[in-house]
Amino acid sequence: MTEHLMKILIVGDVCVGKTAFIHRYVKGQFNNMYKMAVGADFSIKVLHWSDKEIVRLQLWDIAGQERVTSMTRLYYKGALGCVVMFDVTDSSSFLRCLHWKRDLDDKAKLPNGGPIPCILLANKCDLPQRAVSAESIDTFSKDNGFITWMETSVKENKNVGEAMRMLVKEILSVQSSLDQLEPRSSDTVHPQQNSSLKKGKRCC
Repeated sequence: MTEHLMKILIVGDVCVGKTAFIHRYVKGQFNNMYKMAVGADFSIKVLHWSDKEIVRLQLWDIAGQERVTSMTRLYYKGALGCVVMFDVTDSSSFLRCLHWKRDLDDKAKLPNGGPIPCILLANKCDLPQRAVSAESIDTFSKDNGFITWMETSVKENKNVGEAMRMLVKEILSVQSSLDQLEPRSSDTVHPQQNSSLKKGKRCC
């Protein structure tokens, strides 16, 4: 049985539903009142991905306060994927997604230097007072390197599990590609092997 350990960040402004999202995904429960995250907190979710694979997720709830930005490099370390979330009824939280994505791309990178897989979630889509159009979200997602975007409702459990499955699938695909790029041991030329090809010759 192969086990994958993934650190996944959940970022976005305050009150967009990050903590509720994690609680819904991990425990299958929803509560209207949650304690605001201070700094960062994390939860564990284990997925039986296939008959031969288990995925163990560390979901990091990053606080949305401005003062936390100076600490994000520490919180982002070792992350393999990210959820950037905003409140679809609050246009300012959508505009701030650009800050979160740029901060993420600057501080969290794959071994090859590329950005980590990231999905954009438009939360609270169950509410009628929508402030951001689907066209704007789609354009923003494509322009800023998100793997995709989805509307979610943590309250109604809409697209919570689906969004995470899509992100995990992308992370596994990226990790597989990176593994294939790593040189195999048989491709490595060792000095001892190289010298044996020159047997009988002496160096002056």
